Amino acid sequence: MSRPYVAFEGIEGAGKSTVAGRVGSRLERDGHRVLRVREPGGTAVGESIRSILLSHELEPAPWTEALLFAAARAQLASAIIGPALDAGTWVLSDRSVYSSLAYQGAGRALGIDAVRGVNEPGLLGVWPSLVILLAVDPAEGLARQSVGDRIGDEGVEFQQAVADGFAGAAASDPGRFVIIDASAPLDDVVDAAYREIRDRW
Repeated sequence: MSRPYVAFEGIEGAGKSTVAGRVGSRLERDGHRVLRVREPGGTAVGESIRSILLSHELEPAPWTEALLFAAARAQLASAIIGPALDAGTWVLSDRSVYSSLAYQGAGRALGIDAVRGVNEPGLLGVWPSLVILLAVDPAEGLARQSVGDRIGDEGVEFQQAVADGFAGAAASDPGRFVIIDASAPLDDVVDAAYREIRDRW
């Protein structure tokens, strides 16, 4: 059986952090050890990179952006996620490598295969076993944001390209992806995500 590493994915405003947090609490009530992480971040290195990536004051070039995400992710996989999975802990992640494929590969038009290629070496096989894609219309997602970061403020057209990237990833790997309508009431979204995880493991 695959290791319980679940990534919550989607465009801005899809509700990833909220849903992941509520699902994690339910799994803990079931008696599981659960580690919640976020990307970029989760380590001292990752949080420092996060401040660069999301700052409105800095404008990294597209490939600089992609490589910084990959660096933060490699540190998280090596220092935190891999050891947690080895210890039998369930890992719930707010974003994963699939965000880079969608945001930088599709949204920045760097190419999904090219972005995958710079991420794979650093992950050492630590990839999500299940990706819960929270699907929402880009305009609705942006409207949900109270405060946007540099990438979140890119606008509807960019978010649509990202959404298309996620949809393509889901279509090419249906055994790993589950798509949930994130425009539904929050409790329904949480219930659906929780059921998918419980059914998988």
